[in-house]
Amino acid sequence: MTRLWYSIGTLLLVAGLFHLGVLAVTGGPWDGPVSFRKPFTFGISFGLSVLALTWVAGFVRLRGKDLWLGAFVTASVVEVVLITVQAWRGVPSHFNQETAFDTLVSRFLAFGGGVLIAVVIALTVASFRRNPEISPSMRFAVRAGFVTLLLAMAFGGVMIARGMVEVATGDPRLAYTLAGSMKPAHAVLMHGVLLLPALAALPLAEAVRMRLVRWATLLYGVASALVAGLAALEITVVGASAASVLAAGAVSGLGVAALAWSYRERRQRGTLRS
Repeated sequence: MTRLWYSIGTLLLVAGLFHLGVLAVTGGPWDGPVSFRKPFTFGISFGLSVLALTWVAGFVRLRGKDLWLGAFVTASVVEVVLITVQAWRGVPSHFNQETAFDTLVSRFLAFGGGVLIAVVIALTVASFRRNPEISPSMRFAVRAGFVTLLLAMAFGGVMIARGMVEVATGDPRLAYTLAGSMKPAHAVLMHGVLLLPALAALPLAEAVRMRLVRWATLLYGVASALVAGLAALEITVVGASAASVLAAGAVSGLGVAALAWSYRERRQRGTLRS
């Protein structure tokens, strides 16, 4: 099943990049609830999350792991597909109850978010079980990464809950505003589960990796707290959508770079040995 999850994650990335091209060609708006930015950012974010969790779950002992991962992948695909459908229809995806179909989509998105949270909770708890087969640095990185992902899911859950409350009281515009203000905090925490284990996979001495992962976790926590604090105080340097993309892009970019370096070094060492 692992190969299937990797393939689906890659397809989500491709779908996200495709919609970045659509956004560039059409010249549509970047901000707002109706924008091709959403299928772009959600496709990239969910694609990276599926790829990262498929990899990192290999370091976790959990009964029925394939079922848990399958639930996460399925919910991710449903989220991206529904958001994409609504973007092409030119209507908001979240907090939209204008028609019966829009209401159904909004509820499916909320339900999918619940599934994602449940899976992340299960994997986070499992990551704290003893696994002597992995290095101490990787064990620390996986646990810290899942904790940050769980915090990201918590922010996402609060965003949805606050938005749905406002929709129920008849103010969907305020729902988008309140949810949008928390996007940077949600985004910056999403991909620590990729970054920290990627650092622990670097071809370095174990003692060096452990120090690196610990310092990276500390700095990452401080940066995330700063972003969350600025969002809570409604202090903005750039728009919430741009800030979320920059935050998630920086974290995931560092993670991908670390994995690429690790792969290159290990491949070069293998070539020298042969």
